[in-house]
Amino acid sequence: MTRIQQVLWELQMDYIGHPYYVSGNAILHALGQHLDSETHGALSASHGVFVPGQFGKFPKEHSQSGTRPYLGSGLPAVEAYDDLFLQREMLHPWLLDTRARDALNTHDLRIQGGHPTLAHETIMGRRENQHKQQQTTKWYVHAYLHANDSEVLPLGENVLEGLQFGGKRNYGYGVVSLKDTQIVALDDLDYSRLEDAETYLIKLVTPFVLRSEYPGTNDRVVPWWWAESHDDIRLREEKILEQRKVFSLETVDYGQVMRYLGNRPAETAKNGLLRIGSHSRYGFGEIRIKPLEDR
Repeated sequence: MTRIQQVLWELQMDYIGHPYYVSGNAILHALGQHLDSETHGALSASHGVFVPGQFGKFPKEHSQSGTRPYLGSGLPAVEAYDDLFLQREMLHPWLLDTRARDALNTHDLRIQGGHPTLAHETIMGRRENQHKQQQTTKWYVHAYLHANDSEVLPLGENVLEGLQFGGKRNYGYGVVSLKDTQIVALDDLDYSRLEDAETYLIKLVTPFVLRSEYPGTNDRVVPWWWAESHDDIRLREEKILEQRKVFSLETVDYGQVMRYLGNRPAETAKNGLLRIGSHSRYGFGEIRIKPLEDR
């Protein structure tokens, strides 16, 4: 049985690093300081998505419904495939339209020692006639782990607590605390929404690596079931750090949506959760399959 461990960390200090996510590479490096080499070698990590701790409403494809307070600051139960992506959409579509959605969905930037940092909290002023003069939004990092050895997971709270991500860690930046974690058995999830449609979309949740400077890495091509033509594919340069060396990656940028050309959507969806292509262990190549009517 394939299992993943969802983890939600709360940022305790501003973060200096990739502006869109905490890479799986960074998460594995942080975990490696608390694990033996054999356990660490069996682990793979997704990219960590920044999530605002705010009120929200479950999207229609979720197995649950209704509005919840601070939907971004906990891990709701996962019963179906689409539930896994609630906090992995970087636009956070679950945020309420009745609140200051655009402002709450924007990660505040602060300059610390000449470096732009992502603030660990966003403080917004309010009108004078309101009881509280300001509103504070905490920020979280959502990620998930899986392992080749079924005995490795779940990792204990003592391993997941008190990690640091990003740069300038000697100065206290990037400290996180464990907010929530849970184990999800992928084979037990409901994939019925992927079995009833005739046409599907595929969305790249994290960049897909085409070429890498890392030694011994083979170049990849975009899978045939992804795109008929590469003319409209947007590329992005990424980097990974391994043993204090920086390696450049040429990737297909995340967030792109294309028509799925294959004929096994449920199987492709499961494979996409564990990611495909080079450097999938470090969070690259996560994909989501959606019925076309959800576009």
